[in-house]
Amino acid sequence: MIKYSPILAIETTGSKCSAALYYSENESYEKTITGKHLHSEKLLTTIDELLVEKKLLIKSVKSIAVSVGPGSFTGLRIGMSVAKGLAFGLEVPIIPVPTYEALALQISNEINNIEKFVIANSVNMDELYSAEYKKQNDGYETLTEVHLVNKKDFSPDKYQDYIIIGNYSEQMEYSDYTAPNALFVAKWAYIFGKDLVTSDYDYLEPNYIKNFIVKGKK
Repeated sequence: MIKYSPILAIETTGSKCSAALYYSENESYEKTITGKHLHSEKLLTTIDELLVEKKLLIKSVKSIAVSVGPGSFTGLRIGMSVAKGLAFGLEVPIIPVPTYEALALQISNEINNIEKFVIANSVNMDELYSAEYKKQNDGYETLTEVHLVNKKDFSPDKYQDYIIIGNYSEQMEYSDYTAPNALFVAKWAYIFGKDLVTSDYDYLEPNYIKNFIVKGKK
């Protein structure tokens, strides 16, 4: 993936508005801010500030990695739109990164006392996005792909051998791991994204998993 570096990575699937520049394992930069409804106002500013701070030109970027979900409908749309706009202007490819895979990579790098873990994030009053993983050295193995689960069917008894991570976790130390930082979006793209690189991104869409339904007034 060296020919696609530096990678500019974008994460907007949750409350994080995060951007990163990734050259290699030994050189990377990141800027992250957190808060609700920040992405439309702050994402481009965050990217620009990151470039200015590191005295880098946007034209030095060789690819754009974007976290493609699942996650916030609005956040996903903003992240994908910005990624496509920048990629088109720079004439560089996009690397679509599965959000939970990048988060699993981050968890495997940052939390030492785990072997198996399940990421469980609330979607609404009734449903969760869930996926199961096993830590392997500094990496991970995917045990079950991310899928939609009814909260009534998510039994803690099933996960006695797992650590539950995400905003559905009852352990505060793990409840903030709801979305990856852009640094791990970039790192995942660098390590695993070779076969996902595309310059045909007109029809590239976020992975919503759950259909978005606009509810009208009755």
